[in-house]
Amino acid sequence: MSDKHHPKKRFGQNFLIDEAIIKRIINSIQPTHEDALIEIGPGFGALTNKLLLAQPALAIIEIDNDLVAFWHEKMKIHRQLQIHHQDVLTVDFKALALTAAHSLRIVGNLPYNISSPLLFHLFSFDDVIHDMCFMLQKEVVDRLCATPNSKTYGRLSIMAQYYCDIYKLFEVPNTAFKPAPKVTSAICRLIPKKASARYPIDPVKLAECVRLAFTMRRKTLPNALKGLITLEQITSLGLDPKLRPENLSLLDFCHLAELT
Repeated sequence: MSDKHHPKKRFGQNFLIDEAIIKRIINSIQPTHEDALIEIGPGFGALTNKLLLAQPALAIIEIDNDLVAFWHEKMKIHRQLQIHHQDVLTVDFKALALTAAHSLRIVGNLPYNISSPLLFHLFSFDDVIHDMCFMLQKEVVDRLCATPNSKTYGRLSIMAQYYCDIYKLFEVPNTAFKPAPKVTSAICRLIPKKASARYPIDPVKLAECVRLAFTMRRKTLPNALKGLITLEQITSLGLDPKLRPENLSLLDFCHLAELT
């Protein structure tokens, strides 16, 4: 880490410094020269320098002016490096895919403060993404992988599992970072499902049904979905109206969304 740069709380910056963890992440990604690799939030290159060995045409997305200046200096050595200086939540990944020979492989140590909005943003580009390997707060990874009838199961679980197959790879202690965050992290891999492998439902309808349901997750289904789906419609699906949103599977929500 540069002595001139101090991690910025507003960007959720915690820089990875543990070489053993970095090696495990690279082994999990297994980058190749053929990959259309994009790294979100490269920091000072803990992962980036290893990724560049495999793919010199790596693209990085960074919002921090100081870090962008750092990477522009690095471009004097890594001439094929591509720098996108912008908020990742505004990136059009479909446009990036148009310049790539293959579907995108996206990696990164995601800022904790925007992880959920960023995941939803990425899901909207699922048709141009091959896979995603991210470091996230362990709690977020647990939510991504959660199953019905658990406290961590909710809106993020359902929508993520609609779009992707998700694998929790390993956990990362806070001592692997500088500054050390107050939480444990985890590495996960998300592989977008082909459209033919997903239930044929309008994702906008599904997202609205799930959003409304988990706005009041402790209420029973008729109360949680009031104004969107009737009691009669719920029972027509063979669902017990005494159930709560956290008791329903992804498929159950797809069936409910079809009725809206």
